[in-house]
Amino acid sequence: MVSISAIIAATVSGMLLGALWYSPLLFGRQWMAAIGKTEADIGSPTGPMIGSVLACLVSAIAVALVVAMTGVSGVGQGFGLGLILGVGVVAPALLSDNLFCGWGLPLFWIQAGYRVSYITIMTMLQAAWPW
Repeated sequence: MVSISAIIAATVSGMLLGALWYSPLLFGRQWMAAIGKTEADIGSPTGPMIGSVLACLVSAIAVALVVAMTGVSGVGQGFGLGLILGVGVVAPALLSDNLFCGWGLPLFWIQAGYRVSYITIMTMLQAAWPW
């Protein structure tokens, strides 16, 4: 069963993690250096933020469907499935793009780390969601 409230919670968790991940508290400075830009170069974050919310929502829906189809339940099983999805599907796709675009490994580790983390958190949340 897919829960709309779990999908919303998973989307919000992904966005909150992103806000922290790309902040100066964690990897914001390193990310800016890796993309070769300053805050002034980036300009208004409105468009990218809308896109990020939509991307998180699509990911949360896909995770909900995978959780429902596999029958995974509980935090532990959600953690395992999340790692499989993140490390086995998301990170290799990012690595391929990274290698062909020549973005460098620091950028790969920052971006893949975020995505593996948020997919894992989303999966744990949805697998343990109190229906």
